[in-house]
Amino acid sequence: MRMENISQITITGDGIALDGILGLPEQPKGAIVFAHGSGSGRFSPRNQFVARILEAGGFATLLLDLLSPDEADDRRKIFDIDLLADRLLLAQSWLQTHTPTRDLRTGYFGASTGAGAALQAAAREPDAVGAVVSRGGRPDLAGPYLSRVTAPTLLLVGGEDGPVIGMNEEALGQLTCHKRLMIIPGATHLFEEPGTLDQVAHEALSWFSRYLPPASRQAKEFLQ
Repeated sequence: MRMENISQITITGDGIALDGILGLPEQPKGAIVFAHGSGSGRFSPRNQFVARILEAGGFATLLLDLLSPDEADDRRKIFDIDLLADRLLLAQSWLQTHTPTRDLRTGYFGASTGAGAALQAAAREPDAVGAVVSRGGRPDLAGPYLSRVTAPTLLLVGGEDGPVIGMNEEALGQLTCHKRLMIIPGATHLFEEPGTLDQVAHEALSWFSRYLPPASRQAKEFLQ
C-alpha cells in the first residue's frame, strides 16, 4: 500500500507539548497509538518496524513521546502509569479532532511499561478504544483497571522472557474482555531474534484487522 505521508506532529494540552510521528496510508481503516516502554519514544526502531507493517496493512499509526525531554530524565515519571495513560488519552482526543483521523476507531499498541498505560487508558475511556495489543508488556501495571477493560486484548510475550510471562498470565486472569496470551517461541524481552519481531507485527495486524473495523462493519460481523 502506497503511503500518502509520514509527518512530524506536536500534540499540546494539559500544559505540555508532545512530539510524534503520524503515518497515514491511503484510506486508513483505523488508527493505532503506540505506548512506548520506559526510556523509549517515537524513534524506537522496534515500534517503527511494527508501525510500517500496520501502515502497509491499512492502519494509520501515531508514535508519540509520552514524556517531554525533561520528564524523560525523571525515573519517577517513566514509571508513572497514571501520567502515561493521561498522555495516551490526550493523543486519542487529538486524533478525534485531526481531520484525517477523526472518523477512525483507535487501537493501542503498548510495549513494556507502555502496555500498562495502554490498558489503563482503555479502561478509563472504553468507548474510545477498539482493541489493544501488548508486546513484551507489563499489563499487570494497570492494576485495578484490568477488570474494566472492554477492548479485545492480545498479549504477546517472548518464550524466553520468563518473569514477564508470569506477569502476563496474572494480568490475563484479571482481564474480563475478549483476550488472548500468545507466547512467541525463542524470543527474549526485546524480540531481537530473527523473525520474532516480524511475527509480533503480523499478529498485531491480524488482531487490529479483526477487532478494529469501522463500527458499522463490526456490528454486522458480531451479528453473524
